[in-house]
Amino acid sequence: MKASIKALYRYPVKSMGGDNLDHTALTKNGIPGDRCWTVKDEERGGIKGGKRFPQLMDMHAVLEHEPDTLTLSPPVAITLPDQSHTHSTDPNVNQALSAAIGSPVSLWPLLSADQLEHYRRPPNPENFDQMAYFRALFARTDDEPLPDLSAFPEELFIYESSPGTYFDAFPLLIMTTASLNAMAAATAESNFDVRRFRPNIILDTDADGFVENSWVGKRLQLGSAILQINAICPRCVMTTHGFADLPKDPRVMRHLVQQNEGNLGVYASIEQSGNIKLGDQVEWLAPS
Repeated sequence: MKASIKALYRYPVKSMGGDNLDHTALTKNGIPGDRCWTVKDEERGGIKGGKRFPQLMDMHAVLEHEPDTLTLSPPVAITLPDQSHTHSTDPNVNQALSAAIGSPVSLWPLLSADQLEHYRRPPNPENFDQMAYFRALFARTDDEPLPDLSAFPEELFIYESSPGTYFDAFPLLIMTTASLNAMAAATAESNFDVRRFRPNIILDTDADGFVENSWVGKRLQLGSAILQINAICPRCVMTTHGFADLPKDPRVMRHLVQQNEGNLGVYASIEQSGNIKLGDQVEWLAPS
């Protein structure tokens, strides 16, 4: 199967809109500047994104300059839903974000991996219903199965993200034009716009259907980087939120469950750092 890079995306603030890239480095922590900022919930505690605060998806973030080894989280400019602006260096940035979200939050750069309390999940409230929580998180109805999370790092049940990162699970999310086309062909009811799914890499393929499902465990080279495909991506409630010109649409998840068990795309990690660009061809490698 032939595949090449059609699009590259970076999201400087977790759950906000971000950049289209022509080229980028890939390091062990993914694309430099990707999810290098986040918001914390000052009411319930913990690092939070669009699952808790869907208003974030209607914001847009742009880095002031590229990251380097000394500055992993460069200053970031943020456009709010009403098209007003705030900035990470503005002393009132937390007030501006809190007002736009309607709940007290604070903006945070990446902290070192040893700052465990920063990344730790807050304790569950009394009478916490874990099953109801997961059904709401993954937007599953009572008759739909919950995703299998066994492929994900166990530390994610302790921390909101792997310490030192703000990724949900792994550094990269890869999707194909084939899977997006398969969803669009399955129903005209919903708009399967790529913005709903927030990938880092879109691969254009000559195959049909959900081709990336069979990639788990495989290695590939893109440009000078080598990637390991770690897991299928189970989709969550974020895909159903409305933002920009996309309406709120719970049917998105119903169709995903019907067509592909609620999954779309694959997570990947970086085995060998390198550089990639639009048009780079996938080269499949032997198992390590």
